[in-house]
Amino acid sequence: MSEAIEAEQTFADKFPEEARIVRAALLGSFLALTLGAIFGIIQTLHRTGVFRGFISSTDYYTSLTAHGVFLALSFTTFFLVGLFTWAVVRSLDRPLLNTKITWTWYGLMAAGMTMTGVSILAGFVDSIDMSADVLFTFYAPLQAHPMFYAGLAVFIVGSWIAGADYFRTWLAWKRDNPDERIPLQTFMVLTTMAMWYIASSAVAASVLIFLLPWSLGLIDQVNPTLTRTLFWFFGHPVVYFWLMPAYLLWYTVLPKIAGGRLFSDPLARVVFVLFLLLSTPVGIHHQYLDPGIAEGFKFISMTNTMFLLLPSLLTAFTVVASVEYGARQRGGSGLLGWLTDLPWRKPEFTGMMLAGLMFAAGGFSGMVNAGMNINYMIHNTIWVPGHFHLTVGTAVALTFMAATYWLWPQITNKPFYSRTIGLVQVVVWFIGMALMSNAMHAQGIMGVPRRTAEPEYSGFEYATMFGGFEELNIQIAIGGTLLFVSTVLFIGNLVLTMGNPKISGLADPLPPALSGPDDSPKVLDNLRLWVGIALTLVVLAYALPLAAIISRGGLLGPGVGTYPVWLSPLVDALANAATLLSAVVDASASLAEVVR
Repeated sequence: MSEAIEAEQTFADKFPEEARIVRAALLGSFLALTLGAIFGIIQTLHRTGVFRGFISSTDYYTSLTAHGVFLALSFTTFFLVGLFTWAVVRSLDRPLLNTKITWTWYGLMAAGMTMTGVSILAGFVDSIDMSADVLFTFYAPLQAHPMFYAGLAVFIVGSWIAGADYFRTWLAWKRDNPDERIPLQTFMVLTTMAMWYIASSAVAASVLIFLLPWSLGLIDQVNPTLTRTLFWFFGHPVVYFWLMPAYLLWYTVLPKIAGGRLFSDPLARVVFVLFLLLSTPVGIHHQYLDPGIAEGFKFISMTNTMFLLLPSLLTAFTVVASVEYGARQRGGSGLLGWLTDLPWRKPEFTGMMLAGLMFAAGGFSGMVNAGMNINYMIHNTIWVPGHFHLTVGTAVALTFMAATYWLWPQITNKPFYSRTIGLVQVVVWFIGMALMSNAMHAQGIMGVPRRTAEPEYSGFEYATMFGGFEELNIQIAIGGTLLFVSTVLFIGNLVLTMGNPKISGLADPLPPALSGPDDSPKVLDNLRLWVGIALTLVVLAYALPLAAIISRGGLLGPGVGTYPVWLSPLVDALANAATLLSAVVDASASLAEVVR
């Protein structure tokens, strides 16, 4: 048996060039995680009043923008493309068609995020005339330096080329295997990227057509409601763009670590098809209080959002069933006794399980966000970041970190420096997030605002509930500090791991599902059909709202006579010519009267 394990090749052994690409993407992701964590602890301590020596309150918004962009865009997306490259190559068992293209999209993404990051960080330096204090939600009327928008555009284009790289590799495999079902991991990657193409098209249009020209001075104003709606067209499905790689890990890697295998391949495919169909036509539920959108459209968006509970519930059932099967294979028994036979000492297992538990809690708070009448109470309060720190900040981030303890040896042939430190790290993250997000939700119910360095107001006291305002601030500060400590443990452990020597025998192949792809209808693999339906649903959800927004406020903003600023001299000349012509006409008429 040991000889067989020694003979098993790791991903790094079979695909060395692709392993280099995956490592580069993951290291870029962890660099963004480090930067985002630094700004996270700074703003946490500042906002809660525990320590305000790092930044001023005016720089708080620069820090907040850096925290959101580095974590929500850079950390997540770089990890995603690294994971997806591994998943496509591993599941198809073939290298990428042309790694020059692969390095090209990686270079574009790195260059784009560098441009955006520099434009944000320059806001801390008064001598540099550059800033981008527009937060992660970068719609108008807040305006950033042109480099911020240009960097985002380059970053998005790089991600599009990455998706094309995956589709090209799959199509080459399909030509060689015309009768085979799409391997599950590749299917998950393709459906996720199809959803990304649909969702990111709106934010790309917003950046290239409106925000970048506006920032450059080519147009003098934009329609804020339009750019806000285009952002949330992208802003809600991007949450699933982050979550779907976590789902890939929960479905295909977590059961293996638990000692078993995936319960149902067909159910996993159904879940990803549902995400492709339902993720995008729901973004208006972020705009319940926007006056420029009719209530009927908001109600439709709320209804669509509730359907997204279905893939999440299917995932809970399938993943728990898969883990239970693994526990029972290890000797577990009883109604709940099998829980004690799971590998809780493994950081990759414990981390992903705790991430899934947090995601369940985030689902409950998300239902509050999605309901129109309840949303009015918590809109723009700190409840909202409390919610997405459960979803993106834990379900995604903790899953990515935990999975790294399993994935990194496969792409480097190096064992982790300390799995004990890894176990402490994931538990500390869970405790820190439980403290911080709980206090954020409680303060949100009290009406404490989000996106502000100064949540206190002179002569005003927040109602006492679930502890006082100051007590909850301390809880947030402690939780944020624990999260920073957890990040330091993770990055430190990874850096020490990179110094380890390579060894053999680290291969850990993934077993097939109990219920395989042949147990599902072939129509699930018809990507053209599902993309067509997804586009139809998007048109039905957004065509009328966007038309109404443009008819009320104009394509480039409210008012009459909006035109690009660079045409101003020509327009002024035409206006002067019209005035001169009018004077000539008047003079001619007067002369005609005199002649008569």
